[in-house]
Amino acid sequence: MTLGSGRPIHRHGKRAARFLAALVFCLLANGLAAQEVTVTAREGGLTLRGDVLGFDGLYLRLRTDAGEVTLDYAAVTCDGAACPDPATHVPDLRLSGAARMGEVLMPALIEGFAFAEGYAARREEDSAILFSYVISDRATGQDLHRFSFRLTTTDEGFADLLSDAADVALSVRELRPAEREAGLAAGLGDLALAERSRIIALDGLVPIVSAAQDRQDIDIDVLSRAYAGEIDNWSEIGGPDREMTLHLVDETEGHAQGFVDRVVAVGGASLSDRVIHHVDAAALAAAVSADPGALGIVPYRAYGDARPLAMAGACGRSSAATLETLKTEDYPLTMPLFLYLPIRRLPPVAAEFLGWLRTERAQFIVRRAGFVDLGAEPIPVAAQGQRFAGAIEVAGPEITLADLQQMVRVLGRRDRLSTTFRFEVGSTRLDAQSRSNVYQLARAIRDGTYEGQTLLLAGFSDGVGVAAANRALSGARAESVLRELVAALGGSLPPRVRVRTAAFGEALPMGCDDTEWGRQTNRRVELWVDATGAAR
Repeated sequence: MTLGSGRPIHRHGKRAARFLAALVFCLLANGLAAQEVTVTAREGGLTLRGDVLGFDGLYLRLRTDAGEVTLDYAAVTCDGAACPDPATHVPDLRLSGAARMGEVLMPALIEGFAFAEGYAARREEDSAILFSYVISDRATGQDLHRFSFRLTTTDEGFADLLSDAADVALSVRELRPAEREAGLAAGLGDLALAERSRIIALDGLVPIVSAAQDRQDIDIDVLSRAYAGEIDNWSEIGGPDREMTLHLVDETEGHAQGFVDRVVAVGGASLSDRVIHHVDAAALAAAVSADPGALGIVPYRAYGDARPLAMAGACGRSSAATLETLKTEDYPLTMPLFLYLPIRRLPPVAAEFLGWLRTERAQFIVRRAGFVDLGAEPIPVAAQGQRFAGAIEVAGPEITLADLQQMVRVLGRRDRLSTTFRFEVGSTRLDAQSRSNVYQLARAIRDGTYEGQTLLLAGFSDGVGVAAANRALSGARAESVLRELVAALGGSLPPRVRVRTAAFGEALPMGCDDTEWGRQTNRRVELWVDATGAAR
């Protein structure tokens, strides 16, 4: 592994520091588990011995020979030095994983939560990657809850979760199949289920080049081939005769893994050994900005002095990473930021915090911290000229002028909201961001945001196949989203909110149908609302 300068990174010291921090984190966060305890039911008939895994003030978790058990602490007596004292114990939620989430975003959210709910919060430092926030009663000063952090990588966050050294994994990529299976085997439940994860913000992966480059965009398939080692000179993609140097962060970082999973490995390729790795995005951006032949991948807004490129397709459509395109997933490399939580009782303040994360105030803090929030933004028809121009450009025998006129009649008196629903590749299951969007929309409906209004779920398809069949398929997708929404609302819509569906098939393409990326972008369900009553 090398830095942008070409010098090797000496990673043994870095790994040793992480190991020591992990050991300290485990010892501090699992202070209750220092010794074995014996618990006995107050009414008799049950005695268990095991190590204390956690205590939320009401329920005790033990690791026993029979597996993990959770007990009502008031119903048992406890014998052993590690038995918690409910009068003095402060519940601890241990969070481990991606540094990008824990350095700014999570601290800002915890401080915002404390202020909004009338608590006090103080930060206690142990090291650069190990710290905690203590939430206390503002009036009495009594400590109520602790959030402990270990910031390393997404991989290590999942490892801590599996070894019970953490209660929450901070992840900048979606759960991998092997991690899901490991979680099931460890008794954590199915971490792939919607209720086992929480998206707190959106990020994106953005290609960058030196400001000396005159290129404005890059084809996503070209990006895949370049990082697979199939392209090594800019002249191969219409640029100058200049060697292409490839840059990425450490391969253990979640953003690098997400890029490989979603771009390089899609066609069965692996990451080229020509890639220069960097300790962080700042070092990567600095190296790219200094090299006219460089191509790098960084998170949204982590460009430094380098210049971001839009993602393009062979048909000429392109999408740049913006607040709007990341929210709508119209940008193909949108990356949600996850909290993964196993099946486990949460202490009251922790549960309150997780519920608060869906509020408007929390989403405001997300944006202030430099990330993309989950709030619905209205996009008036007048701001969508390029989309409608593209629809006119590709109109033909199957999508006629009459079809487009009908679509404009339906949509023209409404605003599109940034909330969009897409499906996993080759599946009728909503993707992770869209599942989060369903819950976010259900909350807004319950809170009265759309009282007295009619929401429209507009289905769209790719252009592969017969137009009539695509229109029917787009309508079925819209109906599927409606069913998910009704289920999230407890089985019925509030009486003063109406939700309708419409199907427009391939009439409004966003990507190029000659690639899987483009087809996936085109298969979507958009949310539209009465223009006079859109949430602003």
